[in-house]
Amino acid sequence: MGFGNPYGDEYNASILLQWADAMVKRDINIISLADTVGLAKPEQISFALNTLISKYFDTTIGVHLHSTATNWQDKLAAAVDAGCKRFDGALKGIGGCPMAQDDLVGNMDSELMIGYLEEKGTGKASHPARPTAYNDVSSKIFPLPSE
Repeated sequence: MGFGNPYGDEYNASILLQWADAMVKRDINIISLADTVGLAKPEQISFALNTLISKYFDTTIGVHLHSTATNWQDKLAAAVDAGCKRFDGALKGIGGCPMAQDDLVGNMDSELMIGYLEEKGTGKASHPARPTAYNDVSSKIFPLPSE
């Protein structure tokens, strides 16, 4: 759990750095911090990413964020503002963690992430067909109920 521990176990910068150090020493060059139960606050995301990105500049530090419809943008903004350039997402935000205390917590929606990154000018320009292809694929996999 990259941004704290909802189960009451100790969590601090030393622990975060200890585990990151262990991974980097084993030549792991991509570390993805997970907000597995969707409880991370933007301040925690900023702190963790600023701590790791500044220390391990040769390592790609990414995030796997879980969110609700109301807090995805604040979490994503915190990661982007901290210099994160690697993000996990899911079609329509489907999926989540059965341990989350909120049934509305799910994976961060790739479509929302792409739109946000492109709007902010921080994402690579997408191919003109990408949004259409994304919608076609996600609609086939996760069709909306008929009205």
